[in-house]
Amino acid sequence: MLIKRIRALGLSAILVAWSLLSPRLPSRWHPGTHAAFGTALAALTRTPVGLRRWSGVRLGLLSAASVVVGAVVSTALPRVREEMVKRNLPDGTLHWLLLGIPFGTVVSEEAAYRGALGTVAADAFGLAGGRLVQATTFGLSHIADAQRTGEPVIPTVLVTGLAGWVFGWLYERSGSLLAPVLAHLAINESGAIAAVLLQRADPNSA
Repeated sequence: MLIKRIRALGLSAILVAWSLLSPRLPSRWHPGTHAAFGTALAALTRTPVGLRRWSGVRLGLLSAASVVVGAVVSTALPRVREEMVKRNLPDGTLHWLLLGIPFGTVVSEEAAYRGALGTVAADAFGLAGGRLVQATTFGLSHIADAQRTGEPVIPTVLVTGLAGWVFGWLYERSGSLLAPVLAHLAINESGAIAAVLLQRADPNSA
């Protein structure tokens, strides 16, 4: 059991280290490097991806629909619209929406955190303990993102950690990585698309 826990915590440390290192890689390597890294970890840990389980599709689509509805409603709030208009978007919007978010972020993170780390941590600490390990690691891995974008670090870690907990629950409940992938994709894409549309519609936006 001790060896399993050391292995899980070691993988957690590797993922946090990767989150600090990967932003320094040449941008042309993204999203391929990230997707390859997550997929390799899932393969090495023999993660049960459950791609043929319809429960993952059903639960994922239900979660994604809820996210999209929430995103549409939230854009009616002046404060939210203001933040979206001020959001710094990367160059190459289409590449970001079609490749960067789906593969460089969502697939790579779900394979690495919910898949590889979630599987190893659950084996070492049990379902609840394993989910806590992967959620905490997921939150800590966003420190570099928060610092780079100027977002407050502690709230970012807490929010992304909570998201990691929910994604982990979706994976456990459905037995398929498709459930958290679809939910995660809906969160990232809906926010990104809303920001792009609002900035293009705003006459004061550069």
